[in-house]
Amino acid sequence: MNPLANELNEVLENTVAGRLMSNMGRRFYFPKGIIAQSTEAKKSATFANGTIGMAYSKGKPLILSAISDNMASLSPEESVAYAPTAGVEKTRSAWKDMMIKKNPSLSPQNISLPVVVPGLTSGLACTADLFISRGSGLITSDPCWDNYSLLFEVRRMVNLISVDFFGAKPGLDIDKIAAAIEDMAKSGTVRILFNFPNNPSGYSPTREEEEALVNIIYNTAEKGIDVLVICDDAYFGLFYEDNISEESLFVRFANIHERVLAIKIDGPIKEDYVWGLRMGFLTLGSKNLEQKHYEALNKKLMGAIRSSVSSSNTSAQYLMLKVMDDPRTDGEKKAYKEMLQRRYNLVKTFLNDNPNNKALKPMPFNSGYFMCFHTNVDAEILRQELLKKYGIGVISLGEHCLRVAFSSIDEDKITAVFRHIYDCAASLV
Repeated sequence: MNPLANELNEVLENTVAGRLMSNMGRRFYFPKGIIAQSTEAKKSATFANGTIGMAYSKGKPLILSAISDNMASLSPEESVAYAPTAGVEKTRSAWKDMMIKKNPSLSPQNISLPVVVPGLTSGLACTADLFISRGSGLITSDPCWDNYSLLFEVRRMVNLISVDFFGAKPGLDIDKIAAAIEDMAKSGTVRILFNFPNNPSGYSPTREEEEALVNIIYNTAEKGIDVLVICDDAYFGLFYEDNISEESLFVRFANIHERVLAIKIDGPIKEDYVWGLRMGFLTLGSKNLEQKHYEALNKKLMGAIRSSVSSSNTSAQYLMLKVMDDPRTDGEKKAYKEMLQRRYNLVKTFLNDNPNNKALKPMPFNSGYFMCFHTNVDAEILRQELLKKYGIGVISLGEHCLRVAFSSIDEDKITAVFRHIYDCAASLV
């Protein structure tokens, strides 16, 4: 059991709450990770706050005009009525159409109608409920989003198998990923989670790396192994280099082999700068599955949703319909992506101009909201020093990983922020 959970259990020992607590309740804890560190940074990060996965400009979150204009203009049916368990039909269809537009290689006949979930976290939880039994293994990247531990290890008692996706090579360590899949295949089933662009590293596979991943999964399935591929596409579309495929990995896995089930969990949260609307989609795809199979799977999903959160936010679904219909949206999203591209370029320029630092080694990054350093000093001490000395908020993940969300740092501060990070790290060696 996690030490933080044990600490809480000790506090509650010999109380009525402690005696009544379920096994799952005893496993729960609140990690001293991204959320806790972000809360601390809000109080002390006076110069720049690069902790939370949002996009800011001049201290304000980015927002699309269709959202700001329509927040107060929804009808009662669009704002306060219950939404269907699987989501508003028109919103689900519109998102599927948008998915096909973003991923033109994807056949609409080969995938399910997306089900609405209250945020991508809920989509991951529903996936675990349906497809990952207690004691099963799930391959994830190392480092990975800290909430995977709560979602899979604590809630479902799944064995997370952390694989160093980003090893000594410049990009993905394909050999390590292949070895982990081969080892799990001995059990007769493989379950793997791909989160690209990756949180926290900010990396997406190159086209060559994508082909390698596809071949590994296909060859595994050809050996008679059932494979579950979960695509956490939270940051989909935010690609900054030309050698990255602009389509989701889900496209490749959704129709690759009858023994491969692919699940795409995505939504407007990051793609459309609406973090607080808490709305996502879950879509399934597998070769030879028919619509009757997808309908049955969606009813299973509806059972998972109904028994946990009942249904998703109604107003968010109608707001997103307005966003998808608004002629201003594409232009504004293009401008916001260009803003993030400029910030990414500034970070890359700084790193290229300052290649030698004994305390820090940048991990590969080419997309999304973040970049990470492997630190040769204690990452948590470095985080605290940056907050105290410079008023800069960043995230420490474990002893030797420091995440910086350049998405939330204005362009005119990025060079100074990274200079302070380098100087502060050097002082701790």
